[in-house]
Amino acid sequence: MTTLYDFTATTIDGQERQLSDYEGKAVLVVNTASKCGFTPQYEGLEHLYGERKDDGLVVLGFPCDQFRNQEPGTDAEIAEFCQLNYGVSFPMFAKVDVNGDDAHPLFKWLRSEKGGMLGAKIKWNFTKFLVNRRGEVVKRYASTTKPDNLTGDIDDVLRS
Repeated sequence: MTTLYDFTATTIDGQERQLSDYEGKAVLVVNTASKCGFTPQYEGLEHLYGERKDDGLVVLGFPCDQFRNQEPGTDAEIAEFCQLNYGVSFPMFAKVDVNGDDAHPLFKWLRSEKGGMLGAKIKWNFTKFLVNRRGEVVKRYASTTKPDNLTGDIDDVLRS
């Protein structure tokens, strides 16, 4: 059975990262963008991470420019934007595609595990996937779901 731990991704500063590095953690995977109406969710994501990282939560941000060119910057520009505007300290990764033939394998897997309103396709930026401590996808959230509305589900995963 495939789990989160079977994937690798490039960090926003260009390093290959084995996602097995997060084994045993509750993981929230989010496709992000800096010029989106949902961009202020970075603040809530950072708050969640800050409050629950010592309990075993990690947030993984994956910038994506597939939705109306809302993430046009380079990885360096994205990293600077996130740090300066939202104090992002959770792991950020290089820009990826989340839909289509060139979608990152992680997002192909996430979509196949938990479909959404458009089937497996991701509808917009800030779609979120909650992964349990065994690397299994347990829930998918729409872009409109604010990070502070995830605390109950995250706490359930952290307790399991």
